[in-house]
Amino acid sequence: MVGTLFDASGNAMQKVDKITLNHPQYIGYLFALGATAFWSGNFIVARGLSSEISPLTLAFYRWMVAVLVFSPFAIRQTLKDWRMLKQHLGFLTIAAFLGVSTFNTLIYFAGQTSPAINLSLISISFPVFILIFSRVLNQEKISRKRLIGVGLVFMGVLGVITKGDLKVLTTLHFQEGDAWMLLAAIIFATYSMLMKRKPQGLSVISIQYITFILGLLMLGPFFFSQQPDKLLVKYDSGIWAAIAYVGICASLFAFVLWNKAILLVGAAKSGMVYYLLPLFSGLLAWLILDEALQPTHALSAFLIISGILLSNYQKG
Repeated sequence: MVGTLFDASGNAMQKVDKITLNHPQYIGYLFALGATAFWSGNFIVARGLSSEISPLTLAFYRWMVAVLVFSPFAIRQTLKDWRMLKQHLGFLTIAAFLGVSTFNTLIYFAGQTSPAINLSLISISFPVFILIFSRVLNQEKISRKRLIGVGLVFMGVLGVITKGDLKVLTTLHFQEGDAWMLLAAIIFATYSMLMKRKPQGLSVISIQYITFILGLLMLGPFFFSQQPDKLLVKYDSGIWAAIAYVGICASLFAFVLWNKAILLVGAAKSGMVYYLLPLFSGLLAWLILDEALQPTHALSAFLIISGILLSNYQKG
């Protein structure tokens, strides 16, 4: 599967690029949807491994796996773009710091102390920050239709989180992990806005490969500064399967899809699709944790999808 998406000759990505020329809007939303689906599993891993691996160790091994798996399929394109990559080293370093070193590491720190309900609530604030940044930095107008769509989305997300009982919100006790998660949301919104300004002529593949490497290098000093017993991961098939998932699916596939989506439909519209994350997380909880799906999930799904369609609908 990896070879299909990222073959060394770039044929697969060239085919994708041809398709996007004919249907850029639809393909862009599909890419954003795929990235969101992959990322939904990241929250389950963050909580599931919170007592097994330190946040820095999980982050370091995640990106190490991503770099190792990506290398055979990205080296040729990276060498082709090498001269331009060196010219934009500052941009790439900032992107690596925000999207690789910091964002997901903060999620893993948040998962140490905050319950899943808090993480789900705070994580969906990220598209709101994108809308705000788009307005402040790019003077993008926020139409009444989009504001109504955001309202519908928030109602749907709250329905998923509270299971239809808004009194649950009054019992939330925000703690250290909640602050880490809020900071992570702001950082990822900043990263998404930055990727909208991607240097022309550079492929998504080479950008992601270099940012993965730079991000891993920046994590290195913090990882190795830990206690020696935290540097190694015990041999456990479940733990290593989770690391493989976040290293390949939630890193490799998700980031490439997300950056493609931003280029095709913009950061603000891609951010609206991210509101589907709680629905994917709920489905995974049902499949993996055997948690029952409630009628409120169906109503919430309707509200969220309606809000996204309303916010992104264009005549013609």
